[in-house]
Formats: sequence, structure tokens, C-alpha cells
Amino acid sequence: MARPETALIVDDEAHLRTYLKLILKQIGFTVFHEAVNGQEGIDFYKEHSPDIVLMDVNMPVKEGLEALKEIIDYDEEAVVVMTTSVASRQAVETSVELGASHYIRKDMKKDEVAEVINNLIDEIWED
Repeated sequence: MARPETALIVDDEAHLRTYLKLILKQIGFTVFHEAVNGQEGIDFYKEHSPDIVLMDVNMPVKEGLEALKEIIDYDEEAVVVMTTSVASRQAVETSVELGASHYIRKDMKKDEVAEVINNLIDEIWED
């Protein structure tokens, strides 16, 4: 199976969307889309079905966990990686229970984020 190319980054902070986009670009993604809240993320996902979604937990309009649930309800094969600056054990467990593929802390080093995403790609797309 070919490596994924399209990514949707859902975060209300522009600098974090840019940061994540740079990391994804370095590991081979070529098409990027952005949304600033959970509802925009859901709407975009339903219309375009990107290969991977990186989504913040805390956002206005619709929280990331609500959006995660709606995306997974729509497409149980969706690959959604939750991102947050505060990774409480409960938030991580809830994300996984709702169907998140992985969880990334925003304070992780760029190389660590790239490694997590590459490992996820290997696990899902390289079967």
C-alpha cells in the first residue's frame, strides 16, 4: 500500500498548524489542509477524507474529542492523531477509547513527533 500523502491539521493556533505541517512535509506528506476548530475538521473530513488527521484536543466551537468521535462514527478506519499541550492520563485514555490512532504532546521534540507518525504509518500503511 502506498504511503499516505494527504493530511488535515485541526488546531486553533496558526503557529502550531505550521509546525505540524513542517514535520509532515519532512516525512513525505505533500497535500495539506487546515481547519481552526473541530466542526471545520469534521466538515472537511467528510468532504475530502484525508489520509491522516492531526487534531488538537482543546479548541473553540467544537472540542477535539467531540470531533474525533464524529469522524470515527463517520469512518471507523479514519487515522486521527490527537495533539495537546496538556496530556492528562484521562485525556489520553478517552482519546483512545473514542478511536484515536495515537496521541502527541505539543511539547515533544520535532524528531519525536516525526518518529511517532512514521511508526504509525508503518503500522497502518506498510502491512
